[in-house]
Amino acid sequence: MGKTYFASDFHLGVPNYNCSLEREKKVVAWLNDIEDDCENLFLLGDIFDFWYEYKTVVPRNFTRLLGKLASMSDKGVNIYFFKGNHDMWTFDYLEKEIGATIIDEEWIGKIGSCTFYLHHGDALWKGEKSYKFIRKIFRANWAIWLFHRLHPNFGTGLAKYLSKSSRKKNNPKDTIEIPLKEEYQYQFAKDYISKNQIDFFVFGHRHKPIDVSLDSNSRLINLGDWVSFFTYAVFDNNELELKTYSK
Repeated sequence: MGKTYFASDFHLGVPNYNCSLEREKKVVAWLNDIEDDCENLFLLGDIFDFWYEYKTVVPRNFTRLLGKLASMSDKGVNIYFFKGNHDMWTFDYLEKEIGATIIDEEWIGKIGSCTFYLHHGDALWKGEKSYKFIRKIFRANWAIWLFHRLHPNFGTGLAKYLSKSSRKKNNPKDTIEIPLKEEYQYQFAKDYISKNQIDFFVFGHRHKPIDVSLDSNSRLINLGDWVSFFTYAVFDNNELELKTYSK
């Protein structure tokens, strides 16, 4: 039985073409290294800084990553692609072209003998009311229908502008050190295990590598990102470990 790998928040596409391409090549190098023993690959959202699938048009670039994922899928690797807040408009293109299973929200299930709760990590807790409202609108069928009517050049430009504005607004908040008990992913996980048995919670979104025990039976891991930390997790069907890719 092979290993299971987890990664998130590549944010390919920013801050510019050359930097994104360099980061994409590093991601592909990592995939080359893990391919031989990888049975399951979970990509937990924000793989792309922007992604939208028109009926006949998808964003250009990312050829190396998509080709590598398609090759891995063809060799039997199970690929799970979670919708993040930056690439929530993922429909059926990746399913058809690279054989990925698209996950809208959470994935709860067993890997080996352990139970996992996997989610991109956004909109989990009781706060963030304004964000949750906007998120609900962006995922609504009527909003997708309206965006579909925009010319791809205009629609993509608008989306990238909004993404850049959101990043400028949120980056200062993300650099503030928050006590662990105030982290909403931690609060969500602690509340969830009061009613359910979960061995491992694995999230992305926060761009902060975290590996903490929730109690004697449960752990929470945040995967960090590939913008600053180049971190990922690997499960060998016995232990889950957070690692840094340093090549």
